[in-house]
Amino acid sequence: MRIVFFGTPQFAADILGDIAPMLSIECVYTQPDRVRSRGKKLLPSPVKLVGEELGLPVRTPATLKDEEVIDELEALRPDLICVAAYGALLPARVLSIPTYGCINVHASLLPAYRGAAPIERAILNGEEEVGICIMRMEEGLDTGDWCIRRAIPVRDMGAEELTAELASLGSSALLSAIAQIESDAVRWTAQDETKATYAPKIGKGELDLDPSASVIQNVRRIQASSAAHPARAHIAGRDVTIMKATPAQKEHPSAKQDGIAHALVAEGRLYLFCSDGALEVLSLKPAGKGSMSAQAFISGLRDRDEQGFTQWRAI
Repeated sequence: MRIVFFGTPQFAADILGDIAPMLSIECVYTQPDRVRSRGKKLLPSPVKLVGEELGLPVRTPATLKDEEVIDELEALRPDLICVAAYGALLPARVLSIPTYGCINVHASLLPAYRGAAPIERAILNGEEEVGICIMRMEEGLDTGDWCIRRAIPVRDMGAEELTAELASLGSSALLSAIAQIESDAVRWTAQDETKATYAPKIGKGELDLDPSASVIQNVRRIQASSAAHPARAHIAGRDVTIMKATPAQKEHPSAKQDGIAHALVAEGRLYLFCSDGALEVLSLKPAGKGSMSAQAFISGLRDRDEQGFTQWRAI
C-alpha cells in the first residue's frame, strides 16, 4: 500500500519513526520551517527532521490549495494518506485523492476534545483518562467516523509525558487500522454529535499560575504545561516556571490577611497559597537557569521574613 504521511510536531514525528520501517511511505508532508524558539532562526518541524533522517522525500508546502501542490500529490498515486497533527485542514480535493481516503491519529477519545489541544484541555478539565482515535477524515474538524479507540489513565503524568505515551499508542493503532483497511476488515463507528466537545489551542500565558485560582486549577495548569506553554509565576521577586507541584498534604495558615498572595518556606518545602488552600512546589525553573528542585531554589532564597513567608503573584 502506497502511503503519504502528513504531520508536524513531535507527536507526529514519533509516530512516523515508529511506522516507517513497516510501511511503504512514498512522501512526507509537513509545515514549512518556522521560528520555533527565541533565537528567531527558521527551524524545521520535528517531522521534517525524522523524515530526512529516514531518507524519505519531504515536502513543506505553504498551502495545500495550490494547484501545483495538488498535482504533485496526485502524481504520488497514494492508496492512503495518514495524518497526525499536521496543523492545517486538508481540502476536499486532497481528501479525494487516495484510493482508501485519509485517516487521522487524533489524541482524544472522540467525539470529546476535537481540535488542536485535546491532551491539555483534558488535563485542565480533570479527565481521568485520555486516548487516541483513528478516524476517517472529512471536511469537518475531527468529525469523521472512527475505527480504533484506545485510552490510558492520566494519573500524575504531565502533558509532554502523556503526548509521548499517546504517540506510541497511536503508532500501534495506526498500523492496526492500515492492516484492517488493506484486508477490507475495517469497521467504522459514527461519532455521537451530542457528546462532541472542542479543544482550542492553548493561548499565550493561559497556563500561568494565579493566586486567585484554586489549588486544583493551578496544579492542573502545571500538569498541562509544556516548553511551548509553560506554567509561570513570580515568586520572591523572581520569574520562574513551575515544573511540578501537588496539593499540600497538610494545612498551613496563611497568617497574613492583607490581600497579598503569600508563599511559605517551611521544613525545606515551598508552598504557594491559592484561593482555597496551598500547593507544594516540587520542581521549578528560574528564568535563565536550569530546572531544579524546590529545595535547591529555596536554599538561595533571601526575600522572606522570619516566619518563612514571601510573596508570589501571576507573571
